[in-house]
Amino acid sequence: MRKVTLWLLLILLLAACDSFGQIRIVVTPTPAPTDVSAVLASATSAASPTTQLVTVAVVSTDTPIPTQTPPPTRTPIPGDGSFIGSILRPDYTITPPATSTPTRIPTLDPSAVFPSPTPYVPVAGKLDPMEMGLHLYYNMGWDEFADTLWLAEQTRVGWVKLQVDWSTMQPNGPGEKSDVFNAFVLQVQRTKNFGFNVLLSVAKAPSWARGGETRDDGPPTNPQDLINFLQLLFTDIKVENINALEIWNEPNLVREWRGAYPLTGAGYMQLFIPVREAMRALYPSVHLITAGLAPTGNSEGSVDDRVFLQQMFDAGLGNYPDVSVGVHPYGWWNPPDARCCNPSSDRGWDDNPHFFFIETIDAYRDIMNRNGFSGVQMWVTEFGWPTWDGFGVEPPEPWMGYTSPEQQAEYTLRAFEIGQSRADIGPMILWNFNFANATLINNRNEMAGFSLLAPNMIEEGLIVRPLYTALRDRPQ
Repeated sequence: MRKVTLWLLLILLLAACDSFGQIRIVVTPTPAPTDVSAVLASATSAASPTTQLVTVAVVSTDTPIPTQTPPPTRTPIPGDGSFIGSILRPDYTITPPATSTPTRIPTLDPSAVFPSPTPYVPVAGKLDPMEMGLHLYYNMGWDEFADTLWLAEQTRVGWVKLQVDWSTMQPNGPGEKSDVFNAFVLQVQRTKNFGFNVLLSVAKAPSWARGGETRDDGPPTNPQDLINFLQLLFTDIKVENINALEIWNEPNLVREWRGAYPLTGAGYMQLFIPVREAMRALYPSVHLITAGLAPTGNSEGSVDDRVFLQQMFDAGLGNYPDVSVGVHPYGWWNPPDARCCNPSSDRGWDDNPHFFFIETIDAYRDIMNRNGFSGVQMWVTEFGWPTWDGFGVEPPEPWMGYTSPEQQAEYTLRAFEIGQSRADIGPMILWNFNFANATLINNRNEMAGFSLLAPNMIEEGLIVRPLYTALRDRPQ
């Protein structure tokens, strides 16, 4: 009887989607465990993940909104234009969902700040789901992650990306399988059971593998330690559940690459080459991708990604045409078709090629062609546009307030169109699906702005943004 009721609720939700443009979804899973060991215990007796359903309630946008106390005055964090890649500043970390109900940030009228979207119809026709993916946050309770996978499944994309935080999986030494390690194994298997192709991105070596270094994140001193860890992880996950591996993340940033190797493309290749050789021998079915680079210029904490990529070729990347080149072509607030540069007098972040989606893609293509990689694909392992509407606090950077929820949807689907119109671009993974929570919003963390799912700041539950609806309802 419970299953029938749940299915009726789901049918009601799908039928109501055409009536309510912006839907508030109340998700009521079993409360998440307070520690990872509890996740493992609950997983032992859980049913097949495909039977885990979301309990939803569709709420009309004309439902009276409770009177709210105005949001407190906050001291803005000055924007310095230093956004580089998927995380704004070195001290930002992913905060796991609270085990108790978080404090809600009041906002006057969510139906006003999240208006009903006009569905975006791709001008190029149907989009291939096997060239589209989502980056999911997975460190949550067993039932909650099942709900997340179900919601992701409705978007009809073919890929899910999960980042392997090595430092949490072997914090104390080689050979260790922490509770996080074991929980991650189960979450990857469940993701595959939902029918997704799985892309893993490994990063963040533990301190013991970095010679005791604890500042920022960085690579292992000895590549063999990473090879051993991946072999342990892949054995438990089962290699048939893994389709692709991205070897590290944004190594042109000091905060991702502090350690034994220089902050250069040649330094990255000292890790990439031995790991690539081992993975190709051990797991020939897993597609390998170079680390996506942060689109940025030269600074104290970064190396220009175009320069870094050329350095990778100078250090031997051209010898490995069986890999794909990772790229993170963020567009800031600029539309995906826009080219540099026609600076606005009242808006920044539009006066440099690094701020433009298509400019980054074309720059990488030119470098690859010059170095004999004309037949090799780029995989867009991160991209996206943020919107800060409806959060009730100032955005972390001014440009994050320039894009409306509707523009986020339009720009993203247009970017997918561009990618699928080009033979030199493989799957594109959207950053991000479900990273937003009240803690990140309170801290004005940029990750929340990119998220397709956002916490409802008025009552318990989630708000799905227009981009979610546009993906779900695109032509088939």
